Amino acid sequence: MIRGRTTGFVTAVLLLAGCYGDETATAYGAADKTWVLEEIGGTAATGRTTLLFPEPGTIAGETACNRYSASMTVPYPWFEAGPVATTRKACPEDATASERAYLATLQTMSLIEVLGDTLILTNDDDAAMIFKAGD
Repeated sequence: MIRGRTTGFVTAVLLLAGCYGDETATAYGAADKTWVLEEIGGTAATGRTTLLFPEPGTIAGETACNRYSASMTVPYPWFEAGPVATTRKACPEDATASERAYLATLQTMSLIEVLGDTLILTNDDDAAMIFKAGD
């Protein structure tokens, strides 16, 4: 009898959670903007690297060389880039190294904060990536 009640309770909780919709960063000001990397690990970014939230549960962007995308389904303020898929253009070595560093750092980020036209990603090691809303 308890098992039936527990199953019913869990089902009700899951249904209610679905009523609230998107709880990712897209619902908290990150959507509909192109976020341009300004700083990574305390160093000014070189080249143009972007981060977008095209739809709930997805991130995408461009580095100096390739496009990338990944899943991102954790609720705000958490951040977790799922497996990253990239295009594979032939690029100069400096662009490739910069891209690898960016994507590796992106995957270590665990918190996101959207403050108007600034987006900040951080992790438990106090590393930060700072983006500004751009065009």
